Amino acid sequence: MANETNANEMEVNRLIDLLYERIEDARSPALKPNMSMVDRDEMLDLLDDLRAQLPTELKRAQDLLAKRDKFIEDAKREVERMLKNAEAEAKQKVSDSEITYQAQEEARRILARAEGRSAQLYEVANHYAEDLMSRLEEATAAALSEVKDSRARFRAASAEKQQKSRESLAAAEAES
Repeated sequence: MANETNANEMEVNRLIDLLYERIEDARSPALKPNMSMVDRDEMLDLLDDLRAQLPTELKRAQDLLAKRDKFIEDAKREVERMLKNAEAEAKQKVSDSEITYQAQEEARRILARAEGRSAQLYEVANHYAEDLMSRLEEATAAALSEVKDSRARFRAASAEKQQKSRESLAAAEAES
């Protein structure tokens, strides 16, 4: 699963890198060096590929959270089982107050160890899930920002081209 997650994360990053490369390598029109032209179909294809990858990453994060919850529930059941076993063992050994006291103390120690381990595992699972979701959020935000920037540049270039066409037509009409 870790290899598959890394592969999907690498694919998302690769698609974002391709978007950056295409935009950075975009040609500028002769009279507008601060503007760039990109192949719209290519950009849309890359964005479609990116969109297809993101739900996979979100599903993986949800699966991880579900596994974490199941793990915690299993750990709680194990703690309960251990406690019941310790209590049953203590009851079997009841012959006088000293044996009963020792059995109760051992049950408490076992319970404390089990609860400590459960808390530790819960913290590790939470940290991992939080880290994964944070990286996914960053990748999604970066991709969205790049898409918004590309869209704004595309709209500006399109509007400029339309304005030039209008001016050319107006000039041609004025000459005739």
